[in-house]
Amino acid sequence: MSDWTLIIYCGLITFLTRFSMIALLKKEMFNDRIREVLSYVPSAIFPAIIFPAIFLDNTGSIQIEDNPKILGAFIAMIVGILTRNIIATIFSGLASYWFLIFVV
Repeated sequence: MSDWTLIIYCGLITFLTRFSMIALLKKEMFNDRIREVLSYVPSAIFPAIIFPAIFLDNTGSIQIEDNPKILGAFIAMIVGILTRNIIATIFSGLASYWFLIFVV
């Protein structure tokens, strides 16, 4: 089996397991308490995705000093709080990060 075939199979399995939860489960199946608890899932998962991308280097150790990602994330956070615009937040974070890497 080639590498690409394995990647495609893994992608299909991942897609089907996630899609099945969307397609098969209906909102009426859950009571109000479960719906309330599930509403917190995105905000609980988001830091687990973002933290390693910002604070860890390629070897997996925490990099606090001389890390332009931290300043870029901070600028994006400020822009997001002030504008409430996701496109402005993403653009400001990327632009500030690229500026810190290539210019400074």
